[in-house]
Amino acid sequence: MIRTAALGSAATLITGALAASLLLAPTAEAAPASGDNGYNEAIGVQVAAARAARTGIDWKDCPADWGFEKPIQCGWVKVPLDYAKPYGKTIDLAVDRALSTGTKEERQGALVYNPGGPGGSGMRFPRRITTKSPLWVNTSKAYDFVGFDPRGVGHSAPISCVDPQEYVKVPKADPVPSNEADKRAQRKLAAEYADGCKERSGEMLPFMTTPNTARDLDVIRAALGEKKLNYLGVSYGTYLGGVYATLFPGHVRRMIVDSVVNPEQDNIWYQANLEQDVAFQMRWNDWEDWVAKNDGVFHIGDTRAKVEAKWLELRAKAKANPLGGVAGPAELIGFFQSAPYYDSSWVPTAQALSAYVAGDEKPLIDAVTPDLSDIRGNITTENGNAVYTAVECADAKWPTSWAKWDRDNTALNKKYPFLTWSNAWMNLPCATWKSKQSTPIEVGASAKRGLPPVLVVQSERDAATPYAGGVEMHRRLGGSRLITEKNAGSHGVTSLVNPCINTRVDSYLLTGKVDAQDVTCEPHATPVAPAPAAAKSAAVSQGAELALREELPAVR
Repeated sequence: MIRTAALGSAATLITGALAASLLLAPTAEAAPASGDNGYNEAIGVQVAAARAARTGIDWKDCPADWGFEKPIQCGWVKVPLDYAKPYGKTIDLAVDRALSTGTKEERQGALVYNPGGPGGSGMRFPRRITTKSPLWVNTSKAYDFVGFDPRGVGHSAPISCVDPQEYVKVPKADPVPSNEADKRAQRKLAAEYADGCKERSGEMLPFMTTPNTARDLDVIRAALGEKKLNYLGVSYGTYLGGVYATLFPGHVRRMIVDSVVNPEQDNIWYQANLEQDVAFQMRWNDWEDWVAKNDGVFHIGDTRAKVEAKWLELRAKAKANPLGGVAGPAELIGFFQSAPYYDSSWVPTAQALSAYVAGDEKPLIDAVTPDLSDIRGNITTENGNAVYTAVECADAKWPTSWAKWDRDNTALNKKYPFLTWSNAWMNLPCATWKSKQSTPIEVGASAKRGLPPVLVVQSERDAATPYAGGVEMHRRLGGSRLITEKNAGSHGVTSLVNPCINTRVDSYLLTGKVDAQDVTCEPHATPVAPAPAAAKSAAVSQGAELALREELPAVR
């Protein structure tokens, strides 16, 4: 439905603001009238973008406690909380940048990044320039690298649903229910979490949508002084990119979407999470096959069935008596799910299981034990989950019938047990959400008007964002090109060493050119198991595990 609500007492100022916006930036297209994308929001984003273009960003050294070294600079961009009321309440979004390393002639503008989540911060992206990341040396000559905290995240009007110190405490209940009483307990926890979101962050919740974050992205574009947007989005960041391309097709210059969320309206978000459960089991099986192949190193089992038996043995033991009083089944799933996410986690997770089989539980205990003294880190962890929940709950209408949730997840768990119930409980707060839920935008519906070629990058065996998502996004964004990494499944393909992909990413960002047709690349190198002697050292900690990747996993 198209909203007809008034824009408020400042509506008389819109004509002048819109005139200014037409001079400062391409016109924001009136995209399909679905979800929260009414005419008022379309006007509101033009007002906000024109204001941001006039104001710009006051770049300064980053606050010391943000952890970003010089020459990275930080600043703020002001956006409306509600784009239907552009002269109403505003929030400040944190942004940062590292300047391009090339000549003035080589510079092509800013490249803005979102790592996914929803709930992930993109603020570490400029460090790919300052640390001279090999995969990004060529691109960094042409672009300033710009990161930002999306609305609700980090420094950008952060939201919260529960006390962070309570949130990180372990052990938590086993996500796989043994009986109806277990299900009732989990349902109670999910409802309490939804209530906590309303109590602690209620004012923000109606506006924590992907379309609003896409509008924020356009205001950031204007504040940067860019006529058009160069954008790299990973995982949930691909859905954000698809929504942006739909709302603002004429504002896109270059766009890469990597590890793609299926943007079909019916897939957002309940069905997407069910599809994840199937894909995570597939990739978990891939990891177990690899562990079995390297049994001479890990000594867990020489077949997938034997490796799975050791996993189930560990899980059962932890259910009966959590390891070290902290590592129960929920914590173990939280640790081991990094293996289906990222190939970089294959070795450390295998080492930890190998150590357990050999009688050493300490690596697993160390990996999941929260540091209650890390107040800042715990706030970040809780905030990330709060934003994840708020965005997915606000983006779409979720089933409210417990019978449906129970039926769907019970059936899935029989064939795909690794993540199914854990995923269900994580998303169940959306069934009792106390704030507005929208209808997802039809991605691609208006993207035929002026949208340049978009580069879609997807691995065949991705767990978090199954392959069908890349195919569907490619279909919806006319003129796009799909690069498929076959027989691979690590999440976030553009951050991996694979010349077939890396050279095309560079070429696209530097020249705008794409292949004449879609491309299939051979997989990147499979992780190499360490020598047997090295494998005995399994000192895997939570900090070391997180260090394997700079950004948070995306659609979790």
